[in-house]
Amino acid sequence: MSEQTQSTESLLETFRDAMRHVAATVYAVTTGDGTDRYGIIATAVSSLSFEPPSLLVCVNRRASLHEPLACASTFCVNVLGLANRDVADNFVRGGSGDERFAVGAWEEMHGVPVLATAQSSLICRTAHCHEFGTHTIFIGELIAARHRDDAMPLVYYDRHYVDIGDATVRQPG
Repeated sequence: MSEQTQSTESLLETFRDAMRHVAATVYAVTTGDGTDRYGIIATAVSSLSFEPPSLLVCVNRRASLHEPLACASTFCVNVLGLANRDVADNFVRGGSGDERFAVGAWEEMHGVPVLATAQSSLICRTAHCHEFGTHTIFIGELIAARHRDDAMPLVYYDRHYVDIGDATVRQPG
Protein backbone atom coordinates (compact mmCIF):
# COMPACT_ATOMS: atom_id res chain seq x y z
CA MET A 1 0.00 0.00 0.00
CA SER A 2 1.51 3.33 -0.98
CA GLU A 3 1.26 6.43 1.15
CA GLN A 4 -0.14 9.49 -0.54
CA THR A 5 0.38 13.00 0.76
CA GLN A 6 -2.86 14.87 1.28
CA SER A 7 -3.17 18.32 -0.22
CA THR A 8 -2.84 21.14 2.30
CA GLU A 9 -6.53 22.03 1.91
CA SER A 10 -7.64 18.43 2.40
CA LEU A 11 -5.38 17.98 5.40
CA LEU A 12 -6.65 21.20 7.01
CA GLU A 13 -10.31 20.23 6.45
CA THR A 14 -9.73 16.75 7.90
CA PHE A 15 -7.94 18.31 10.90
CA ARG A 16 -10.85 20.73 11.49
CA ASP A 17 -13.35 17.86 11.30
CA ALA A 18 -11.28 15.81 13.73
CA MET A 19 -11.00 18.68 16.24
CA ARG A 20 -14.76 19.37 16.06
CA HIS A 21 -15.27 15.83 17.31
CA VAL A 22 -13.07 16.23 20.38
CA ALA A 23 -15.21 17.21 23.36
CA ALA A 24 -13.64 20.14 25.18
CA THR A 25 -14.33 22.06 28.36
CA VAL A 26 -15.22 25.71 27.76
CA TYR A 27 -13.12 28.42 29.42
CA ALA A 28 -13.42 32.19 29.77
CA VAL A 29 -9.84 33.45 29.67
CA THR A 30 -9.62 36.97 31.09
CA THR A 31 -7.16 39.69 31.95
CA GLY A 32 -7.18 43.38 32.80
CA ASP A 33 -4.90 46.38 32.71
CA GLY A 34 -6.24 48.34 35.67
CA THR A 35 -8.72 50.23 33.49
CA ASP A 36 -10.16 47.80 30.95
CA ARG A 37 -11.15 44.13 31.08
CA TYR A 38 -10.56 41.66 28.25
CA GLY A 39 -11.70 38.11 27.64
CA ILE A 40 -12.44 35.37 25.16
CA ILE A 41 -14.04 31.95 25.17
CA ALA A 42 -11.47 29.22 24.58
CA THR A 43 -11.16 25.45 24.50
CA ALA A 44 -7.38 25.27 23.91
CA VAL A 45 -6.39 25.17 27.58
CA SER A 46 -4.50 22.40 29.32
CA SER A 47 -2.77 21.63 32.59
CA LEU A 48 1.00 21.65 32.16
CA SER A 49 2.67 20.77 35.44
CA PHE A 50 1.98 20.23 39.14
CA GLU A 51 5.44 21.47 40.13
CA PRO A 52 4.97 24.34 39.71
CA PRO A 53 1.19 24.25 39.15
CA SER A 54 0.80 25.66 35.65
CA LEU A 55 -1.41 25.85 32.56
CA LEU A 56 -1.07 26.25 28.80
CA VAL A 57 -3.46 28.67 27.10
CA CYS A 58 -3.37 28.90 23.30
CA VAL A 59 -4.70 32.16 21.82
CA ASN A 60 -4.99 33.10 18.17
CA ARG A 61 -2.91 36.19 17.47
CA ARG A 62 -5.95 37.78 15.76
CA ALA A 63 -8.12 37.38 18.89
CA SER A 64 -9.11 40.53 20.76
CA LEU A 65 -7.51 39.13 23.92
CA HIS A 66 -4.13 38.44 22.34
CA GLU A 67 -2.44 41.83 22.66
CA PRO A 68 -3.78 42.60 26.17
CA LEU A 69 -2.75 39.11 27.32
CA ALA A 70 0.70 39.48 25.76
CA CYS A 71 1.16 42.70 27.76
CA ALA A 72 -0.35 41.40 31.03
CA SER A 73 1.49 39.89 33.96
CA THR A 74 -1.57 37.95 35.20
CA PHE A 75 -4.62 36.26 33.71
CA CYS A 76 -7.48 34.03 34.81
CA VAL A 77 -8.76 30.81 33.32
CA ASN A 78 -12.41 30.50 34.38
CA VAL A 79 -13.64 26.92 33.88
CA LEU A 80 -17.26 27.42 32.88
CA GLY A 81 -20.00 25.24 34.30
CA LEU A 82 -23.35 24.38 32.72
CA ALA A 83 -24.90 27.31 34.60
CA ASN A 84 -22.46 29.68 32.85
CA ARG A 85 -23.72 29.11 29.32
CA ASP A 86 -25.16 32.65 29.30
CA VAL A 87 -21.67 33.98 29.99
CA ALA A 88 -20.21 31.94 27.12
CA ASP A 89 -22.96 33.05 24.75
CA ASN A 90 -22.42 36.71 25.68
CA PHE A 91 -18.65 36.47 25.15
CA VAL A 92 -19.17 34.81 21.76
CA ARG A 93 -21.58 37.55 20.67
CA GLY A 94 -18.61 39.86 20.92
CA GLY A 95 -18.69 43.48 21.77
CA SER A 96 -15.80 45.10 23.47
CA GLY A 97 -14.55 45.35 27.01
CA ASP A 98 -17.37 45.77 29.48
CA GLU A 99 -20.00 44.43 27.03
CA ARG A 100 -18.48 40.97 27.37
CA PHE A 101 -18.64 41.22 31.15
CA ALA A 102 -22.26 42.44 31.24
CA VAL A 103 -23.49 38.89 31.94
CA GLY A 104 -22.32 36.97 35.02
CA ALA A 105 -21.10 37.78 38.50
CA TRP A 106 -17.61 39.14 37.87
CA GLU A 107 -15.15 40.07 40.63
CA GLU A 108 -11.59 41.31 40.47
CA MET A 109 -8.78 39.32 42.05
CA HIS A 110 -5.09 39.94 41.48
CA GLY A 111 -6.08 42.57 38.92
CA VAL A 112 -8.03 40.22 36.64
CA PRO A 113 -11.75 39.47 36.13
CA VAL A 114 -12.86 36.30 37.92
CA LEU A 115 -16.28 34.72 37.43
CA ALA A 116 -17.72 34.12 40.92
CA THR A 117 -20.02 31.33 39.67
CA ALA A 118 -17.45 29.47 37.55
CA GLN A 119 -16.80 25.80 38.22
CA SER A 120 -13.19 26.79 38.85
CA SER A 121 -11.11 29.94 38.52
CA LEU A 122 -7.36 29.59 38.08
CA ILE A 123 -5.40 32.83 38.37
CA CYS A 124 -1.97 32.71 36.82
CA ARG A 125 1.17 34.79 36.52
CA THR A 126 2.41 34.79 32.94
CA ALA A 127 5.60 32.71 33.04
CA HIS A 128 6.38 32.31 29.34
CA CYS A 129 4.99 32.87 25.83
CA HIS A 130 5.80 30.96 22.67
CA GLU A 131 4.53 31.74 19.17
CA PHE A 132 3.64 28.84 16.91
CA GLY A 133 1.68 29.06 13.68
CA THR A 134 -1.32 31.33 14.10
CA HIS A 135 -1.29 31.17 17.91
CA THR A 136 0.68 32.15 20.97
CA ILE A 137 1.03 29.60 23.74
CA PHE A 138 0.86 31.35 27.10
CA ILE A 139 2.25 29.45 30.06
CA GLY A 140 0.74 30.55 33.34
CA GLU A 141 1.99 29.67 36.80
CA LEU A 142 -0.85 29.37 39.30
CA ILE A 143 -0.98 32.06 42.02
CA ALA A 144 -4.57 31.58 43.26
CA ALA A 145 -7.43 29.17 42.66
CA ARG A 146 -11.06 28.51 43.53
CA HIS A 147 -13.10 25.40 42.81
CA ARG A 148 -16.71 24.27 43.29
CA ASP A 149 -17.45 20.54 43.46
CA ASP A 150 -21.15 21.11 42.79
CA ALA A 151 -20.81 22.22 39.14
CA MET A 152 -20.69 20.24 35.92
CA PRO A 153 -18.41 21.61 33.17
CA LEU A 154 -19.77 23.33 30.10
CA VAL A 155 -18.56 21.14 27.23
CA TYR A 156 -18.33 21.95 23.52
CA TYR A 157 -18.60 19.20 20.91
CA ASP A 158 -19.22 19.42 17.16
CA ARG A 159 -20.18 23.12 17.32
CA HIS A 160 -22.67 22.61 20.16
CA TYR A 161 -22.71 22.72 23.94
CA VAL A 162 -23.42 19.31 25.44
CA ASP A 163 -24.53 18.27 28.92
CA ILE A 164 -22.34 15.46 30.22
CA GLY A 165 -24.38 15.25 33.42
CA ASP A 166 -26.24 12.20 32.13
CA ALA A 167 -23.05 10.37 31.19
CA THR A 168 -22.43 7.11 33.01
CA VAL A 169 -19.50 7.33 35.40
CA ARG A 170 -17.69 4.03 35.65
CA GLN A 171 -15.62 3.26 38.68
CA PRO A 172 -12.24 1.54 38.12
CA GLY A 173 -11.95 -2.10 38.96
